[in-house]
Amino acid sequence: MTTFKNRLFFNLSYFLLWITYFVFARFFFLLFHFEKTKELGFSTSFKTFLYGLRLDSSFAAYLSMIPFLLIIFTVFGKINILKKAIEWYSAILIIFISLLLIIDASLYDAWGVRLDTSILPYLSTPELMISSASTFQLISGFILWGIIAFLFIKIFNKIIFKRFEKIAKSHWLQTVFFFVIMASLILPIRGGLQTIPVNQSNVYFSNKMFANHAALNFTWNFFNTVTHKTDGTNPYKYFDDETAEKIANKAKNALLESDTDSILNTKKPNVILILWESLSAKVVGSLGGEKRVTPNLNKLSKEGVLFTNFYGNGDRTDKGIPAILSGYYPQPVKRIMRMPNKTRSLPMLPKEMNTLGYKTAFYYGGDLNFGNMNTYLRSAEIQEIVDGSEFDKKDWNSKWGAFDDVFMKRFAKDLSKEKSEPFFKIALTLSSHEPYEIKGKYKFGKKGEDNKYRSAHVYTDKVIGDFIAFAKKQDWYKNTLIVIMADHGHSSPKHEGPYFSPKKFQIPMLWLGGALHKSGIEINTVSSQVDFAYTLLDLLEGDKEKFVFGKNIFNSSEHQYAHYIFNKGYGTLTKDDVFVYDYIGKKPILSSKNSNKLDSLGKAITQISYQDFLERK
Repeated sequence: MTTFKNRLFFNLSYFLLWITYFVFARFFFLLFHFEKTKELGFSTSFKTFLYGLRLDSSFAAYLSMIPFLLIIFTVFGKINILKKAIEWYSAILIIFISLLLIIDASLYDAWGVRLDTSILPYLSTPELMISSASTFQLISGFILWGIIAFLFIKIFNKIIFKRFEKIAKSHWLQTVFFFVIMASLILPIRGGLQTIPVNQSNVYFSNKMFANHAALNFTWNFFNTVTHKTDGTNPYKYFDDETAEKIANKAKNALLESDTDSILNTKKPNVILILWESLSAKVVGSLGGEKRVTPNLNKLSKEGVLFTNFYGNGDRTDKGIPAILSGYYPQPVKRIMRMPNKTRSLPMLPKEMNTLGYKTAFYYGGDLNFGNMNTYLRSAEIQEIVDGSEFDKKDWNSKWGAFDDVFMKRFAKDLSKEKSEPFFKIALTLSSHEPYEIKGKYKFGKKGEDNKYRSAHVYTDKVIGDFIAFAKKQDWYKNTLIVIMADHGHSSPKHEGPYFSPKKFQIPMLWLGGALHKSGIEINTVSSQVDFAYTLLDLLEGDKEKFVFGKNIFNSSEHQYAHYIFNKGYGTLTKDDVFVYDYIGKKPILSSKNSNKLDSLGKAITQISYQDFLERK
């Protein structure tokens, strides 16, 4: 009977220790993001543990299956061998899960979601995967990983394996009972006897998204997204296909024509597109943001055409580039730029510019293999590509690539030699990417991510200002349109309201250059990156029909809208209304008084764009 009780206590102890680990992991996550946790208050923070217990129990049960099975075999002997097997199994799991714990907590601020399959594409380029972290963050992360793994291995060994000292060979009938115990783990795995197994929505309890995210079990969430691959069906299908098309087309088709005369003074200007890494409208004074971060951009805003209600469609570079150059909405989970079999069929702005007789080029100071960018750009048939391999390593920061001032000087140097017009040249900056390594003084200091973010954009703002000053002196400037646009918005600096509110996605877009016959004006209609290619090709009298999600930015209708995507959710907004929806919680995160139509429009666009994604080969 004693050995029976010790086997039973082993099972119970093992299962509860994993629960304890996940309780600790949640406490660690809340502590790691202490500023956000303070906003929740004690009561809501405590509820994250209560509501999170279902997924904690579910994953603890998954992890307990093998030890519960092995304990059955101790009935027949070989106890020391089985003890060692469980010991090694547990240690390996603790080491691996503790690594996921550190990665999950570290990435949350930048990604705004708990760990999921979004990280998998980065594993092919691990040196770039860790580029967002500073050396201090990497070292401290490794130290924390080691400490947490070591402590929990010790705790597991001390509490559990002393039971093995009292376990002995027993009657075979015990195997029946312990097999039933092992089989009963299906109950916590499913979260109970209900028809639908437990999922992320079961732990969403608050109107504060951070609280819901804190309640998630990060390992359950990660492995759930890994194992639930798309089966070719559309998980965002809300309407029948005809209704979805009707809703989306009704909103879009009235917005395809410009309401104004051409803003250009020529039909074939040179076009320079500067994509500014991570620049949020929150730090652009001319857009109502902070005044001291982008003084050059603020000044230039008075010289050109400033778009004051412009939005990024995604929150990462590999979502922003297809939105800008292909007029293609990002997907709630997948990233099309990483899928060459699908990107090759996308419409491509550079390809259309080639058709119009433009010489095309793309400049980037880092590694174009990151995010499969190189394959995408090659599919766009860009004629000249310059990347980080053409810059001396001494001019690189420690993480991403050449400093922006070095990079833009090379871009300017090549432009000063340009004899062939018209040209379409794209430059993607990188110094304002985490971990914000720049040259010179950090104007806002280095205390906190928000201040480092501000300081990095001060640096890039000066670089951009110097480039525009150079461009104005060139012969080609009088016939050139220069577009300055962020590749995506950012969570920094911290903003009021939901994490995925439009504040995170609003970005600057400014048009400058001698090719403009109107300047010093503002365009206040709501638009987004997917509208850029359609609008530019309309101005240049190119083939815009392939860019099926785009609208004309110069259509001044009050019904203009923007639609952006985040991890398993979307936001749709007009000048007066906004609707932000979370597919996990199956409820709005943010809605205005008259946002009912935006609810349907947002669901229709998400459904149609994802179906298009599925059908691309």
